Amino acid sequence: MDLTLVIRDATVVDGSGAPPRVADVAIAGSRIVAVGEVRGRGAEEIDARGKIVTPGFVDVHTHYDAQATWGSHITPSSWNGVTTVLIGNCGVGFAPCLPERRKMLVELMEGVEDIPEVVLTEGLPWNWQTFPEFLDALAARQYDADVAAQVPHAALRVHVMGERGANREPATAADRAEMARLAAEGMRAGALGFSTSRTLAHKTLDGRHIPTLRAEEAELAEIAAALGSGWMQVISDFEDVDGEFAMLRRLAAGSGRPMTISLLQREQRPDAWRRILGHIEAANAAGHKIFGQVMARPVGVMLGFEISQNPFIGCPSWQEVAKLPFPAKLDFLRQPGFRAKLLAEHTEDVTLRHRLTTWDKIFPMGESPDYEPPPEASVAARAARAGLEPAAMAYDLLMERDGRNILYRPIINYAAGDLGAVQEMMQHPNTIMGLGDGGAHVSIICDASAPTTMITHWTRDRSRGERLPLEWVIRRLSRDNALALGLTDRGLVAPGCKADLNVIDYDKLRAHAPEVRYDLPAGGRRLVQRTDGYTATILSGVAVHRDGVATGALPGRLIRAS
Repeated sequence: MDLTLVIRDATVVDGSGAPPRVADVAIAGSRIVAVGEVRGRGAEEIDARGKIVTPGFVDVHTHYDAQATWGSHITPSSWNGVTTVLIGNCGVGFAPCLPERRKMLVELMEGVEDIPEVVLTEGLPWNWQTFPEFLDALAARQYDADVAAQVPHAALRVHVMGERGANREPATAADRAEMARLAAEGMRAGALGFSTSRTLAHKTLDGRHIPTLRAEEAELAEIAAALGSGWMQVISDFEDVDGEFAMLRRLAAGSGRPMTISLLQREQRPDAWRRILGHIEAANAAGHKIFGQVMARPVGVMLGFEISQNPFIGCPSWQEVAKLPFPAKLDFLRQPGFRAKLLAEHTEDVTLRHRLTTWDKIFPMGESPDYEPPPEASVAARAARAGLEPAAMAYDLLMERDGRNILYRPIINYAAGDLGAVQEMMQHPNTIMGLGDGGAHVSIICDASAPTTMITHWTRDRSRGERLPLEWVIRRLSRDNALALGLTDRGLVAPGCKADLNVIDYDKLRAHAPEVRYDLPAGGRRLVQRTDGYTATILSGVAVHRDGVATGALPGRLIRAS
């Protein structure tokens, strides 16, 4: 057999949860053909002594729906060892879509996922109307990661019902039947699932709620029954935990489809996740495959003068500079008079104040971000030590790095000021890892780096609690997610599996501080986070990144459900 690539003397962490072992990994074409002692030479060889080799990571919760239509690099996820991404989450996407309803979906994605309208308007090619045509458009492209898709509920509603759907009017019997038909059509074309959102947080910029909020059970049940394959992805506020979960359980039972539900610890109800997880456990015991989808770190917002939010955006004086280009804005921010004026003001919006000026819950990110920061690292604690008002400390911290410094406000998964709740969620047998939101919220979060920090924080660097075995963490990032999606050919370093691999310098692995780039269509702004330690990321047997630099190879393709 002609070996196209051999990775030599690696410490293989194979994705199964088995202990690491030293071995060679041989690849022929796009498949792994041997793991062990490999005598034959490869056309290319990588010396992996002192490094670990893992499967490529499978990210089940991304929003690269737009980026995948205009770009070939699924960044920042592909910088973080991810070789498979799933788009179409949270019920939002761009297909099916009639030409006259494109604006509605763009406005929805702009509000729900914080992707600017001008970016979407300039970037989206719209060379599709139906969902099968959307998949065909993706299939015609090449990527640095494989891409899989879901049928988004909001797009179905808008396509079938127009303004009635956008206004959340109840679906008629005819509406329900057509949505179910289109969902089934999408699944037959190769979608891996169907997604919906039932959360108040998902709104357009003008304040309208997502079309799927509180969609009636009859609508969801008819769509679910028509799927025939794949999973259902749901995000919900669970305002009525018992009632909402009972409805979701009926959907899973009636359709026979697996379901994944976002599982989060919220500040307002810090223990509600336990009740939801209890329901998930009971449902699985009864034979219904329901996963809680969890995040390995807090979900928070980035605060900075160059990005969408900072502690002063509700102040009257901020409105004088809010729409200025950043260099002009910085000229004002450097003026002592403007600083004094801004610090003398405050926002009247109570919700905004809680999010942006709860100083004991806001932390500097630093060059090597700490996603489990201690109380003494907060802006409030730093200000007390320096004898400053917290707002003044925050202002001065934000002005570091030429006004580009970033503060971090953990909002979800950090109610107790540590990651104890996250650890419980992660270790539960009925959960999977996800919720990184790569491609979305591009000016307020950057959680596509979560796979990297899951490895570094939980297996190597954590100082405020238990660390977890490396082999367990790698399994959670790879094989567990692959199997949850029904992708049995990946997530494992074993003969016969797809050759999606990472060669990692474990000691050097880290995520840098988030930074702003203006590389979206129309010069759109986004937060990205570079990483160190990925010696090579290999997709279908071909290196797509080496030492953090793209090789130019684009073997990634659309995955269609078989």
